[in-house]
Amino acid sequence: MTVPAPTRLPRGPQLAVLGGRSPAPAPAPLSLSTHVRVDSKLATATHEVLVISTMSDVLGDPTAMFRQVDRHNLHRGVRYRVLFPDRARTNPAVAKRLNRLTVAGAEVRTMPEVPVNALVIDGKVAVLPSEPEDGRPAGVAMFRLPSVVRTIVELFDQVWPAAVALSACRTPDGTELTEREKELLSLLSAGCTDESVGAQLGISVRTVRRMVSGIMNRLGARSRFQAGAKAADRGWLMERVN
Repeated sequence: MTVPAPTRLPRGPQLAVLGGRSPAPAPAPLSLSTHVRVDSKLATATHEVLVISTMSDVLGDPTAMFRQVDRHNLHRGVRYRVLFPDRARTNPAVAKRLNRLTVAGAEVRTMPEVPVNALVIDGKVAVLPSEPEDGRPAGVAMFRLPSVVRTIVELFDQVWPAAVALSACRTPDGTELTEREKELLSLLSAGCTDESVGAQLGISVRTVRRMVSGIMNRLGARSRFQAGAKAADRGWLMERVN
């Protein structure tokens, strides 16, 4: 079953309709100005946390940043299933954060498009972005209504099997890149030629190609494209500031 990606997150009653049920009256969600209550609720997790992110620029997106509470939960044995769009693999900052979560024990998968932004705690509480309303700024809202939470969980379970797992990349000692090598990779991934990279870094084209060859060997990559993908998974790419 293919789940269409909505352009905006539906509200509570609409979520119930997605699950094939008649919309039940839903209490107004509680908008939060900060993530304090989200952190507090996450700290009570005992079984499983579901994280779904579209990587959209949604104010109050509860999945935008991973906090210390998530690492603590993983250490306590709470299961984390994390779903991101495929483009997370080539976003240096996001790829690095997801790799750290994977190393910590989270199950991270990606798919072409993710349908919603949501966070579900123990199958009992759903945290969703809330839209501005009646002059109030956008934030996040907690839903405890079973029909809302159940619909998010069912949607997650529908798309999870088709998503591709992100493998943890534990970097062996001695294989971490230098800042110069990271900058070189980032320039190449941005489409710069060897000549352009050499000019920007102040090195010869021969040196550029020698460095690329060394990085490919350390990554076990057979092509530059494969090396770029593996480097992104490890969070090795950096954004160059003009």
